[in-house]
Amino acid sequence: MTETPLGSRTERKERTRRAILDAALELSDETSLVALSLRQVAKEVGIVPTGFYRHFDSIESLGLALVDESFASLRAMLRDVRQIDPTSTGLTPFAAIVDRSVSILVSHVHQQRQHFLFIARERAAGPPAVREAIRHEIELCERELATDLARLPVTEPWSSEDLRTLSNLIVVSMVATAEAILLAAGRPEAERLVAEQARTQLRMVLIGALRWRSSPSS
Repeated sequence: MTETPLGSRTERKERTRRAILDAALELSDETSLVALSLRQVAKEVGIVPTGFYRHFDSIESLGLALVDESFASLRAMLRDVRQIDPTSTGLTPFAAIVDRSVSILVSHVHQQRQHFLFIARERAAGPPAVREAIRHEIELCERELATDLARLPVTEPWSSEDLRTLSNLIVVSMVATAEAILLAAGRPEAERLVAEQARTQLRMVLIGALRWRSSPSS
């Protein structure tokens, strides 16, 4: 069966878009997007600069696509690992979530190392729109976690503000852990210590959380 011209064009366009995303990740290994030009990306892919605009409006829009790509699979994986019996009480089920979440995070950082390097760098030094997109994605992670926490009996009397505070503590710890794992690259023992410290920190947070009671004014 002969491939239709439309189909082949669509496939070529998708391959080129993928090549642009991959080239941007590689080129931004040592620098932020603010120092990257679309001409550099186009040259790396082997297309003319005007060809870049068939896929992205600017380097900034390319960065936004990378942010979406970087967070999508991580959020899905963390949603799965948080699924526990909603009637569970005590520290044990929460400790299991912590251990599994940290293990998932370590594995995901290894599998998507370039994406995590991109997020770690652009979170502080990227274009304003990209920094805001990263902040928004982290906030979405916090909201999703707060929603899951609200389903547990122990948090039933908690205020929404306290749920968001706890989810913020957990997500901020996970972000810091991912960045520490990146810094420990090639040093297995250092990485093991990072993961162990993350587990300990999160367990300590949860021990305190299980004893927390929202004040009437919260």
